[in-house]
This record gives sequence, structure tokens and C-alpha cells, in this order.
Amino acid sequence: MKNSVLAICDVERSYAYNFMEYMNQKRSVPFEIQAFTNVDSLLKFGSKEDIGILLISDTAMCSQVKELSVENIVILSEGVHDPQLDQYPSVYKYQSSAQVIREVMACYGEEALVANVQAMPNKHVDIIGVYSPLGRALKTSFALTLGQILARKKAALYINMEEFSGFEALFQRTFEHTLSDLLYYIRQENSHVACQLPAMVETVNNLDFLPPVATPQDIWGTSLEQWEKLLDELTMNSAYEVVVIDVGQGVEQWYQLLERCEKVYMPVLTDLISQGKIEQFERLLRMWKKQRLLDKIQKVRLPFHGSFGDGMDYVEQLPWSQLGDYVRSVLREEEE
Repeated sequence: MKNSVLAICDVERSYAYNFMEYMNQKRSVPFEIQAFTNVDSLLKFGSKEDIGILLISDTAMCSQVKELSVENIVILSEGVHDPQLDQYPSVYKYQSSAQVIREVMACYGEEALVANVQAMPNKHVDIIGVYSPLGRALKTSFALTLGQILARKKAALYINMEEFSGFEALFQRTFEHTLSDLLYYIRQENSHVACQLPAMVETVNNLDFLPPVATPQDIWGTSLEQWEKLLDELTMNSAYEVVVIDVGQGVEQWYQLLERCEKVYMPVLTDLISQGKIEQFERLLRMWKKQRLLDKIQKVRLPFHGSFGDGMDYVEQLPWSQLGDYVRSVLREEEE
């Protein structure tokens, strides 16, 4: 069973093709993407194929399009459009493709998203943990670098589970949706929580990330069962192939959460005090009889890398830094 079609129709050729290129790179949205630059080609395609979502400019919308077999029509508006189109949801055309797709996914509804995800053949999700008992060990920089590099080949999601992530300062902006929202839905036992992600995630270098919690209480107040429910949702009801979890000290029973991971990367430092903390950490896991988790942990000694920009520039340049080179070397060694 193939995925539903998400079609875009806009007489502005560059807009239609740029949007299609963005969507083809964004593997986390489980749709077949089709772009049309005139209504005739859309009508010809639509007469033979069902369309799940049609994103169409207000200037291209016409009576013939209304007769097509389209489950959901969303108008690409330039700000003001014909009042007769008010029966359809609309998104503002001249904003980022990421924001357009978030708004479109919010209009689409979770049931069809679930159906598309479940139609994906041989679906498997690798959960990769990043954790360290040390501070100032570049843990989050490593996790963001790893996620961006993995996202070049797979649909990847990064989730920061720290009490104080600093992401608003890092990205120099506030976020409309955060992990706090998703955890609230988990606590309310809403079904198919992960299918709300396409309307919530942000993207950097094709890596989707859910902005971290706004307050540390949202981390402290989340039980192990709720974290596991979130991972179950991502495994069963998302289109992601890889999920990188950046686990902070405030996560309840973090060691059991890390046991869910395929692999755990642990940034370490070489100074005497840091080595003592690592030895205590490993001794504790052995005392708890967590040898299986110890076997999953790979220590990484990260190279120093200088500043190459602030905010978003820093995050986007991570894959091209010395840290990026190091992460690629780690991944190559694992493939050999």
C-alpha cells in the first residue's frame, strides 16, 4: 500500500518546485509529493489518482478542482483571497516551507497520518541515547551534530530531555510548541500522540527537533512510564527511522530509559575528577546489575572546536566542524 499524495499546485513555478524539493528532503512526513504548475496537469493527474492533501494557490483554485477526488484542500493564500474560498483552511504562502507544512499538518488530522505511517513497509525505529554524568562535556553539541549527520540519509528526530536546555537563547527565538505540549498529551492519554509531531517540530539541516520544555517541572513531573509511552508512540505512529534522545540528569529512572536505546553515546573528559565520576557511574550500574546497559555505552572523547557563529549559525555549522568530522569517523567505525 503506497502513501497518500500531497500535491502542490501553484503557477509560480519556482515556488512549487522549491516546496517539492523541501518536502522530498523531509522524510518524516509520510506522503508521496507531486508538484504542478498549471491546473490542467493537476486535473489530469487527479482524474487517475486520489489526492490526500492538495495545497493550491488561491489564483489556481477553480470549480474543476473542487470536483477532484481530494480528501483535504488547503489554500495557499497571499494574504487576501476570494471569500468563496473561506470554506477551506488556508496558510500564508510567503513564509518558510517548514512553517507552511506545520500549518498544513495541523489541518490534516491524525487519523490519515496514522494510516500513512502504518502503511510504511518494514518500519523500524532506532532509538539512540546521548547521556553523560559529567557537565560541560559537549553532550548536546554532540547530539545535535549526530542527529544532523544521520538526517542526511534517514528521517531523524532529536529530543532534548534536559531541565535547562537554553534553546530559546541558542536559537534566539521562542517556540510555539515544545516537548511540554507533547508530555501533556501523554499524561492525558491522548491516542496517536506522535502524529501531532509534524505540526509541532522545527527543522535544522533536515533534522527535526521538538523544542525542549519551558520549565524543569515538566521533566521532573514525567514518570518513566510516560517517557516509555512517548518512545512507544514514536516507534509505532511516526515516520521517523532514527530518534536521538539527549537525556538530562532530571529524567526519572534515566538508566531504564537508556536501556530502551539501541546504543548510548557518553561524552567523557580526561581530567582526574571527571575520570573519578565516570568510575563511580560505572560502579553504580554494576551494583544495580545493569551490565546490559554498560555494554551499550560507547564513550566518546570529543575534540575541542572553536566558535563559528552564534545561535542558529552555530547549530547549522556543527556537521562541518571538527566535531562533525569526529562524529562521522565514529559512525564509519561502527559500519565496518
